[in-house]
Amino acid sequence: MQIDGVFSGGGIKGFAYVGAFQVLEEQGFRFKRVAGTSAGAIFACLIAAGYNSQEIEEMLDELDLKSLLDPPKPARNLPIIKWINLYFRLGLYKGRNLEKWFYKKLAKKGIYTFNDLPKGSLKLVTSDLSNGKMIVLPDDLQSYGIDWRKFSVAKALRMSCGIPFFFEPIYLKDRKGDCVFVDGGVLSNFPLWIFDNGHKERPILGLKLSSPLEEMEPHKIKNGLDLFDALFKTMKNAHDQRYISRKHEKNIIFIPVKKYSTTQFSINQEGKQELIEIGRDRTQKFLEHWDGK
Repeated sequence: MQIDGVFSGGGIKGFAYVGAFQVLEEQGFRFKRVAGTSAGAIFACLIAAGYNSQEIEEMLDELDLKSLLDPPKPARNLPIIKWINLYFRLGLYKGRNLEKWFYKKLAKKGIYTFNDLPKGSLKLVTSDLSNGKMIVLPDDLQSYGIDWRKFSVAKALRMSCGIPFFFEPIYLKDRKGDCVFVDGGVLSNFPLWIFDNGHKERPILGLKLSSPLEEMEPHKIKNGLDLFDALFKTMKNAHDQRYISRKHEKNIIFIPVKKYSTTQFSINQEGKQELIEIGRDRTQKFLEHWDGK
C-alpha cells in the first residue's frame, strides 16, 4: 500500500523512526512522498533516496554521533573558544561534518540535487530568521533566485537540521542580502499540513516523537531557564497543534520518547536500541486499528 509520510523533528530521539519504518515495511507500506523537519527531515531524505529500514539501521548503528560535532579548531584545546564562537558565529559547532555525512550517504544512492529525485517526492522545512518566515524546500528556493533542480539535497537537509545555538546557521542570499536559516522546528516541528492541498491522493501518515497533546504535562516555569525552555517548545509546536485535530490524530503515530534529549549525541548502543524498540512497539499497536482513511 502506497502512503505519504510526514516526520516530526526530535534530534537524537529520531532513532525511534528506525523501528517504526521496520514495522511499516513488514506490513507492506511504501512511501510515495515524504516530508519532515530536522531529525524527521533526515529520515524523510533517506527514505526518498531509496534506503530501506535495514540499511538505515546498519548505517546509524555504525555512526559515531560525536564525529558529527565539529567545534572550531582552537576550541579543541581551549573549550572556552567554543562559547566565543557561539557569540560571533551563532553556533557551538560548525555543522560541516553533519553536511558531509548527509552528502556521502545520499551520494551512495545517486542523490546529489533535487533533480535526482521524483518531483514533489521530498519536502523539508527550514526557518528563514532574517525574513521571519517558514520555508519549504525545494518549493520556496525560487524566491531566493535559486534553481531548485540544482540545489544540493544535503545542503537543504543541513538547513532543516540547524538546531539554533548548537549548529551554526546556513546563509543564502536574496535581493536584500544574506538570509540566516536555522532548524525548521523553530516554526513547524511537525509539518503534517504540507501535503494538504484539498485533494488526498493517498493516505497521509504522520510520525511524531511525542505523546498526544492531552497526555503532555504543562510547562512548569519557575525561573528564567524554564521560561526559555517553555518559549522555545511553544514556538516549535503551537503552529502545528492548531492544524492537528481529532480528524488528523487518527493518522498519527505518537512515539513518546521524553526520556531522551534532542542533543544527546553521547547516547550509547543500548539507548539507540531502546528507541528503536519504542518505535516498533508504538507502530505495531497503531496499525492494529488504522484503516488509512
